[in-house]
Amino acid sequence: MSLDWLPNDNELKDHNLWGNEYFSEDAPGVIFKLKPIVDNEGKKINGLNSAWIILNNPAQYNSYTTEMVKGVIAGFHKASMDRSVVAAIFTAVGDKAFCTGGNTKEYAEYYSGKPNEYGQYMDLFNAMVDSILNCKKPTICRVNGMRVAGGQEIGMACDIAVSSDLAIFGQAGPRHGSAPDGGSTDFLPWLLGIEDAMWNCISCELWSSYKTKRLGLISKVVPVLKKGNKFIRNPTVITDKYIEDGEIVYGDFLKGEEFKKARKVIKSTLTDFTLLDKEVDKILWTFTNLMPGCLIKSIDGIRMKKKFFWDQAKLANRHWLSANMQTEAYLGFHAFNNKKITGKDVIDFVKYRQLIAEGHPFDDALIEAVLPKPLKKVES
Repeated sequence: MSLDWLPNDNELKDHNLWGNEYFSEDAPGVIFKLKPIVDNEGKKINGLNSAWIILNNPAQYNSYTTEMVKGVIAGFHKASMDRSVVAAIFTAVGDKAFCTGGNTKEYAEYYSGKPNEYGQYMDLFNAMVDSILNCKKPTICRVNGMRVAGGQEIGMACDIAVSSDLAIFGQAGPRHGSAPDGGSTDFLPWLLGIEDAMWNCISCELWSSYKTKRLGLISKVVPVLKKGNKFIRNPTVITDKYIEDGEIVYGDFLKGEEFKKARKVIKSTLTDFTLLDKEVDKILWTFTNLMPGCLIKSIDGIRMKKKFFWDQAKLANRHWLSANMQTEAYLGFHAFNNKKITGKDVIDFVKYRQLIAEGHPFDDALIEAVLPKPLKKVES
């Protein structure tokens, strides 16, 4: 039997599906970078890297466009296939947001009212979540700011999250015309107690990184505000009290004037991600010093619990989310997208419920009645 088909000793098969066509330094887009692994003394290790998949749309809080979804899929596939990569880091440009979900402008102006088009988009979105859950390298979500809505969902698909203590976490779907069926309804019951999962999923309440850590949704929180040579904790969050009047308040936000004063401190203080990146490097060095085959098998053993419910629901959710683009998503995304014109980013919920109670059809009259009206121009 001939063995001529065997590659030469120095040849390795290329298992990548794509090149670099889905990556770009231009915003909006996705950046893909390799960075050397460093040891505990900061020394670079030759031939070993981390792969960084970076959302680059800071002007829109790193919300992902259709093309960016393709970039994330390509990025995690490339990280998975690169023999030099120890782990993949999922993060974003800037210090305001990791990701706030799908690009609402694109949703409102293109996908709303087009359920078939949105169904194809959801096929890409599902493939994005799959690319994270199926990556054959450990995945770390480096949370550099807000992780909300779909951003929360793709972040939770990662194996571990380390966060800036300025970050906030939560969902937005029921408030803005959708359901968090891009992973939250599947992942949250695994990561939180069932009632915390329920409340986080449906209330659209935003949690601080400290509360999110306390309840077990992320792995590590580090300060990123730097005054002089000293890092200070997020001043808008209660971090020195645990119980007050019988209630756990550690991680809750301050209220009223105290909160406003603390926000001024944040605005006047530099943001420095040195400690955040050190935590990422520690995790990477831990992974480097483990058997790679045993490591990914162990990770996949944990992932399969998340994957089980994700795989059970993702197709049915795809079809519901598509159909919903004809009704409540149409309302929610248009209201959000027109905030600059109307001054409001949500519909008139009471009026909408009243019309539903009357059996009113979902028609132009209903849409007109519940969407916010343009602000009146002040005559000069």
